[in-house]
Amino acid sequence: MSEKTKSGALYEDVIDAPEMKIAELVGGDLYLSPRPAMRHSKVASVLGADLSDAFNRGRTGPGGWWILDEPELHFGGDVLVPDIAGWRRERLPEIPDAGWMELAPDWLCEVLSPSTERFDRRLKLPLYAAAGVEHLWLLDPGIQTLEVYGRMGASWVLLESHRGDATVHAPPFEAVGIELAPVW
Repeated sequence: MSEKTKSGALYEDVIDAPEMKIAELVGGDLYLSPRPAMRHSKVASVLGADLSDAFNRGRTGPGGWWILDEPELHFGGDVLVPDIAGWRRERLPEIPDAGWMELAPDWLCEVLSPSTERFDRRLKLPLYAAAGVEHLWLLDPGIQTLEVYGRMGASWVLLESHRGDATVHAPPFEAVGIELAPVW
């Protein structure tokens, strides 16, 4: 479970967090989450590999993106770690040699788990919208769903929802069909 462990936290508290936890800062509060379970990691890895092959490497699709696993994002005083994030190369010509990124991704994906879903939906999603992320996907391996959101101002609008073994052409990656069956 993602739990608030300290108010008035600083980035040093993120650095000093236990090794087997994911540390994030939201509104000055330190939240610690367990490392992802194997099923969660598998879902993120398979989707990330599919997107990377098509959009990062351009082998099976158009390329033009950087796709990264668990990047540390700094938005003002908030520090967030999505499961996967992507930047269009036209906005980010090369990956900086740094421990975190301040430029908001164009797209990101959170893999929901019972221990993190509430934290992801209630606390992180509004911060992603405020930072300027345009596209957001939520994957739920427990019920095998993909929710596709687009940003409208400071809010998210559900654009599409897919279940089970669908082949998806979802924004911003409409150019390639992503098969969900192998993801689960």
